[in-house]
Amino acid sequence: MEKRKQLNLSQTNMPLEYTEKQIIIPMSKINSNTIVSQANIYIFNINRLLKDIKSKVLANFIHFDNKDIIITTKKAMASSDLKVIKKYIKELSNIDSNNIMSSQLS
Repeated sequence: MEKRKQLNLSQTNMPLEYTEKQIIIPMSKINSNTIVSQANIYIFNINRLLKDIKSKVLANFIHFDNKDIIITTKKAMASSDLKVIKKYIKELSNIDSNNIMSSQLS
């Protein structure tokens, strides 16, 4: 009788939300709605800027919660990555940059 090889699989039981990193940027609801309505453009531009500084982080998506926008990534961000994102958001012409507060990592 032929002996079968046993397949060894490793598995993690960690839920998806624990593997994602978030950048929370508090701002006015009008700014949040403006950014989320064109999220695909902003994600593309943020990723291009992160690639330009040779970051290993890519933004996956943007969503909002109350007045905050939340940018989700798979890896933890360095302070240089955060500065690039914050500068980009503040320089957007169609939002009021005075209503953007300091960002937080979670």
